[in-house]
Amino acid sequence: MTDQSIGSPAAARSKTPVNSPAQVLLASLIGTTIEFFDFYVYATAAVLVFPALFFPASDPTTALLASFATFSIAFFARPFGAIVFGHFGDRIGRKATLVAALLTMGVSTVVIGLLPTYAQIGVAAPALLALCRFGQGFGLGGEWGGAVLLATENAPEGKRSWYGIFPQLGAPVGLFLSSGFFWVLLHFMSQEDLLAWGWRLPFLASIVLIALGLWVRLSITETPEFSDAVKRDKRVSVPVVELFRNHKRSLFLGTFVALVTFVLFYICSAWLLSYNVKVRQVPFLDALLLQIYGSVIFGIAIPIAGKIADRTGRRPFLMVVTVLIGAFSFFLAPLMSGSEAALYAFVTLGMFLMGLTYGVIGAALAAPFPTQVRYTGSSITFNFAGIFGASLAPYAATWLQKTYGLTHVGYYMLAAAVVTLLCLIASGKDEV
Repeated sequence: MTDQSIGSPAAARSKTPVNSPAQVLLASLIGTTIEFFDFYVYATAAVLVFPALFFPASDPTTALLASFATFSIAFFARPFGAIVFGHFGDRIGRKATLVAALLTMGVSTVVIGLLPTYAQIGVAAPALLALCRFGQGFGLGGEWGGAVLLATENAPEGKRSWYGIFPQLGAPVGLFLSSGFFWVLLHFMSQEDLLAWGWRLPFLASIVLIALGLWVRLSITETPEFSDAVKRDKRVSVPVVELFRNHKRSLFLGTFVALVTFVLFYICSAWLLSYNVKVRQVPFLDALLLQIYGSVIFGIAIPIAGKIADRTGRRPFLMVVTVLIGAFSFFLAPLMSGSEAALYAFVTLGMFLMGLTYGVIGAALAAPFPTQVRYTGSSITFNFAGIFGASLAPYAATWLQKTYGLTHVGYYMLAAAVVTLLCLIASGKDEV
């Protein structure tokens, strides 16, 4: 695999003081962990508490769909964040932009924890919730691409996939922490207290995580490849214009290469949680425990993916995993409608496959873009994929299950796998 850049990465490192591997990997991991913790706290609350607190005038199913609709707002905000933060990340540097993205996400999350409910201010409550959700998506749109570049642009030759897994580990760690937080709350308070005030605690607790993330982020230096681009005066005035002028193919293919990654994850997390609680009537604690278990499986698979992909190449590795996801889609209905053991089997298989595809998708989406537009390019492709693959996945799966049954949710996942596989086939060896 060849990774494009301005000049030689090795030459860039010889001219620029580099961060230690521990600094790089911790800074890339801590930021995405915080961002995804904030993001998934909302996803969990969208199932457990928001339908009752912010959309109580509706029947239960409609309230859940309305809650998922606000959930999806963040995915439409993410490309805007990618463009804005990507512009500054490619113009002034990865470090400062990552700090700004972290603050944007953090402030939006804390404000959610302070919002009045529908019972207190009426329809203004869901409107404010939607605005804060937009802020979450805007911040995450700028965080992910920069964190991946912080890791991969500091990586030794031949280890970009391995370094690229560390920001990706933020997703399972964030999922584990957010689900675990709600699980602990339900052990120490009643569901009535959770609805009354306890739900606010995870959102407010992110203040502590944000302070930690800022401390780590401010301690690092700029990446060698970006520093080299600055010295060579290779930056472009408006990265997004350059991107859409000369890199449209990479944008298109990257968006749909990541499609099945998003569909699989949000079916196996946000939608699964709602299905267990609302349809199967699984107790909140048991449903959260299943999600916590899934986050562990997810995290275990990510480093496995990084090691294998550096040896085999990202493209052939992703092709094999995508075929396996397509095969897995046929097991969705029988496992989801089976016993508790079958549910755990579904989560084990689904989240392991998720770890395999998600573990290398960051490095894969960054690979085809040169340094001067890499922040913007990788961020936009990842977040466009989020719109097509994730924003509507919980909503679509809920509607398909209610209207046609679980088998059609499997078909939905299969369709995403087919699209991703076709785009991987169309990609050249240096485009993933």
